[in-house]
Amino acid sequence: MGQRYTRFCSCVLAFLLILGSLNLDAQEKKTEILSAAESDPIKMGWMKGSPPPADRTLYFEDGSFFQFPALRWSTSHMRQFMPTTNVSRGLGNANPMAINLIKEIDQVKFIPLGEKKPITWEESLKKVYADGIIVMHHGKIVYEKYFGALKQDGQHAAMSVTKSITGTLGIMLAREGLIDTSKLVSHYIPELKNSAFGDATVRQVMDMTTALKFSEDYADPNAEIWQFSAAGNPLPKPKDYNGPKTYYEYLPTVKKNGVHGEAFGYKTVNSDVLGWIITRVTKQPLAEVLSEKIWRKMGMEQDAYYSVDAIGTAFAGGGFNMGLRDMARFGQLILNHGIGNGKQIIPKSAIDDIQKGGNKSAFEKANYSLLKGWSYRDMWWISHNEHGAFCARGVHGQVIYIDPKADMVIVRFASNPIASNSANDPYSLPAYHAIAKFLLTKK
Repeated sequence: MGQRYTRFCSCVLAFLLILGSLNLDAQEKKTEILSAAESDPIKMGWMKGSPPPADRTLYFEDGSFFQFPALRWSTSHMRQFMPTTNVSRGLGNANPMAINLIKEIDQVKFIPLGEKKPITWEESLKKVYADGIIVMHHGKIVYEKYFGALKQDGQHAAMSVTKSITGTLGIMLAREGLIDTSKLVSHYIPELKNSAFGDATVRQVMDMTTALKFSEDYADPNAEIWQFSAAGNPLPKPKDYNGPKTYYEYLPTVKKNGVHGEAFGYKTVNSDVLGWIITRVTKQPLAEVLSEKIWRKMGMEQDAYYSVDAIGTAFAGGGFNMGLRDMARFGQLILNHGIGNGKQIIPKSAIDDIQKGGNKSAFEKANYSLLKGWSYRDMWWISHNEHGAFCARGVHGQVIYIDPKADMVIVRFASNPIASNSANDPYSLPAYHAIAKFLLTKK
């Protein structure tokens, strides 16, 4: 890899973060970790002024917009830094949400994983650097709070929650007969015939049991994630750059490593392959498919948007941004077996397919120490706990957590300085379950 190419890649580290697949521990060891209160983006004055002071001005091209603590502002303003494509909510009225706030939720206690002392729900929100959170119970908002730069009418990066939205569209189209999950990827995308995906089934892509030579270790300058991010980066390429320039150009270059179907491997490129399949079978851009299939039908409050590559291809693996209440509406749609705004929007059989979960033994091989007994299906994380909970997850603390037994949905946007969910899970997973058990005592 040439020096100019390496420098180019280092400039797009911030873009890699949007993939929802990088762990920033190495970077964070060099950075003082401020608390949620100390890193409050409004108090720090990011991008305030005309123009902002030099030490409070953020840029995409040098990655400064996504370095902590600046990322606490940028996650709520992604559209200011990169090209995007709109997901229209249409022109009708928003579907109203019933509200019945339960103040006692703040004082619900639980013991974080690996600790002995209980903390409250309210305290846990500071631990995970929450930007906004909503709890839904029996279809009503029972808890809603915003912090930092996120406002009720704002939008926030969903990171890898995007994958679960892509997976939902995929299983919807399968139930509608447009996609056969047992067919090879190359049946739908001949351009991928000679890639690692050529002999993988759509199902293996959707459950991420593809065997790919694809490392997402950003500490390794030769990791494939660098080439992927360079291809998807919308910035102009260096004159001596001769690699793939778009997602569509990069995906056919992915090589195989192993046997498909044997082990779960969380690889962002699977989501972008599924996004390609969705656009191919529908003959529509991904943003239009999501708008037509869900956003317009649900009566969302706001348009949403995707970040895109140089030719406007939506980033199906981590580029989605939306409002918190609309994320709650989407989570409630899944909880309600696809019924939303008074109609069947997603086939019930599609939701059933998600909830049944994936191959536990294949998932176990990925060695997620905090997710023992879990599985992955249709790009959703399935807990298989006694409540049948499942969720969509994204780095820095994004989540849609659905608990069918408690008839509960929790949605959260956050900007934790540590990207990996392993930093959030000790304060999140037991908290969600504690709230679910608390709500079971309510009518």
